[in-house]
Amino acid sequence: MEKNIFLSDSYLKSYESKLLNITDDGHLIFEKGIFYALSGGQPGDEGLISWKDKRCNIVGTIKDKESNICLVPKEDQELPPIGAECRQEIDWGKRFKYMRTHTALHLLSVVIPLPVTGGQISENKGRLDFNMPDPVENKEILEEQLNEIILKDYKITQSWITDSELDSRPDLVKTMSVSPPRGAGKVRLIRIGDSNIQIDLQPCGGTHVNTTSEIGKIRFGKIENKGKQNRRVSIHLD
Repeated sequence: MEKNIFLSDSYLKSYESKLLNITDDGHLIFEKGIFYALSGGQPGDEGLISWKDKRCNIVGTIKDKESNICLVPKEDQELPPIGAECRQEIDWGKRFKYMRTHTALHLLSVVIPLPVTGGQISENKGRLDFNMPDPVENKEILEEQLNEIILKDYKITQSWITDSELDSRPDLVKTMSVSPPRGAGKVRLIRIGDSNIQIDLQPCGGTHVNTTSEIGKIRFGKIENKGKQNRRVSIHLD
């Protein structure tokens, strides 16, 4: 099974695994895990771990220099011993909102088909920065187009290609500021749609819902000028 289980199952709320190491900073590295680490504009998961009759709150998840996923415990808590079998439990309420917002941002890049220069996800909203020389004429129309796609309940699936295959398909990469997750010789693709109609296909290492209808209704927020050709478009979970 994949070491980072969220890549294959974003809906898994709990999992048991062995604690491999505690870093000098007091961060926890497990043999396998369901916690997503801060990257690509998506926050790291929060939650808790438990072993025997003890528990420890996790306030964030990051990656170290070797790309190990590290769970950040709340200060002044007892930590499990290395080698202990622990139960991991993510804060599902926050995770599911991240999944909804993240998937909605993929669709935002469909209704605004321009190069993406940055992005950020939070619990109830998200934003993308676009290389957009001209201002948006009517954001209400874009909001309507986005919600129309969501309501059609398209499936979201994943597949994998090699690094060299991605190099031969530069059209798949929408982001100008963030490179697709590489390093393992393969790259994960997220597809919205099916063999009959493809809405979106791009490399991504984040967590997503299984169907677009799970996103729910999206409301557009501010569209801000962030430079000569850079505009920030915010969306909110309704």
